[in-house]
This record gives sequence, structure tokens and C-alpha cells, in this order.
Amino acid sequence: VGTEEGSIQVYSKAYNTQLVRSFQGHHMGVYAVRWNPFHPGVFLSCSADWTVQLWEMNVSRPVMTFDLNCPVGDIAWAPYSSTVFAVVTSDGKVRVFDVSVNKYEEMGIIRLNKKAKLTHVAFNPRDPVICVGDDKGTINVLKLSHNLRKINAPGIKQIDRDLEVERLEKVMIIPDRDPSITYVVKKDEPNKNKGSKGNKSARGAATPRSPKPIGSGR
Repeated sequence: VGTEEGSIQVYSKAYNTQLVRSFQGHHMGVYAVRWNPFHPGVFLSCSADWTVQLWEMNVSRPVMTFDLNCPVGDIAWAPYSSTVFAVVTSDGKVRVFDVSVNKYEEMGIIRLNKKAKLTHVAFNPRDPVICVGDDKGTINVLKLSHNLRKINAPGIKQIDRDLEVERLEKVMIIPDRDPSITYVVKKDEPNKNKGSKGNKSARGAATPRSPKPIGSGR
């Protein structure tokens, strides 16, 4: 749970009020916290302090910090890669990162609306598109370029979760983690969500259109 003071509180579901750990990294309100879908000990946070921070559960400080020079409204992990995530900011920009390729800069960026603050972002669980919402009630659907939707398997259901954990840990620099700590990767059942039908976008009452591409094709 992210707080208005900038801390992140981790609670146990076994007890209503059991605080497991507190993380101090942001100095303004935390807008979203997202666990990595492959690695059980890694999560992202975003804040009004202009930053996105990558955390490892057993490290007291952020493993990586991305300064975007603008309040960050939401973040989302890709369902097909442990190292890809999307970020939306209040200046109307959508950024997609792949830390296995570049730890310092986004791989794709697009500005949707200068006058609207982007507040939500979500990946489609099946198709290579992301949905982005803003404070004006608009939803945009963006199509990811090929370099942003690489998958290390024939399909999402065939992804090797252990391999994805290994890929993410290779790019994280964690100098003070306890070497005795190991994570057990759960073998979840195949995702039964079929995703949304079609790639339609809506801008108010406008006619649906083809999704905008995002990504530079690098």
C-alpha cells in the first residue's frame, strides 16, 4: 500500500493489521504499487515526486529509480515479460521501458494529450496493446511496436517463469540482499482471460479508430 507521505507499507493477509515491512523511498504521495507478475519479490512504485522506483522485497532502498520530470499517475507490468513495464504521467505521455535492454531510458514514448493528466494504464493480457485513461474520461488504446512486445516463448501460456525471474535478476543490482534468501516461483494455471475483443479506442463519443502505435522500433 502506498501512502500520501511517500512510504510503502506491506501487510500480511493472514492478519488484518499485521505490518510486514515499510519502505521509504518517495518523498511525496505514492499513486500506485505493482508486483511483478513473474518475480514474487519485486515490485514497482510511482509517485507525485516524479519518480518510478523498482524494489526488491528484502532490500531497504530502491534497486532502480527513474526520474521522469513529471508526476507519475500509474504503472503496469507487461504480462509477457518480467522486464517490461509502462508508465503514464501528468503531462500526457506514455512511456514503455524494457530494463533488460536499457536501464536508463524508455524504449518507446508517445504524447497523447497535453491538456489531460494520464491516470491509468493496463496491458491487454493477450494482444500487444495497452489501454490508457486520463482525468477527462478518455480511454486510448495503443499498439506496441515489435521491439516492445518480444516474448521468449511461442505464447503467454508457454512462458518459462523461472527464466523470467532469472532475466530480471540479471539486470537488478542488489548489493545488500541476504544471499540466503531464495524465492519460490509458483506455477500458476494458464491465464484464462481472453482479453478485449478488437483494438478499438474511444475518445468521448468519437468513432472507434485503429490504435496508435507506440515504440521507436529500435
